[in-house]
Amino acid sequence: MPPTPSKAQLMELLAHSVSTHYADFTTAAADTGLTSSQAKTLTVLRRAPASMRSLAHTLACDASNMTGIIDRLEKRDLVRREVSATDRRVKNVALTEAGQKLIDTIRERMEQTQTGLDQLSDEERAELFRLLTVVFPAQ
Repeated sequence: MPPTPSKAQLMELLAHSVSTHYADFTTAAADTGLTSSQAKTLTVLRRAPASMRSLAHTLACDASNMTGIIDRLEKRDLVRREVSATDRRVKNVALTEAGQKLIDTIRERMEQTQTGLDQLSDEERAELFRLLTVVFPAQ
């Protein structure tokens, strides 16, 4: 590895990391009977309840598709719809306790990602976390 990787090299490594992580996530989700879209929805809701419109925007999908995803998750008691406190016309979707446990299970089953992170020391994990928050600040 060169002493100072170029942006192109970093972007290539990030792309490989993301695709590997996504494949690991998709496999772990499938093991629990979820599609990757359903599992990604649970991941987004882990941060906070969200409106159907914002979920569709965040997940880059059509609102009608989002309704189907939420319907299937609701049937499994992984999410619940609730009326917005600020606008009664808006339905927010919230993660249930079962949904929280399932997304935790999916992350635990992500063997390749878990194995890679296990190879890092506490200091390396802290530095990786710091760097990722610089490159991808939370919104």
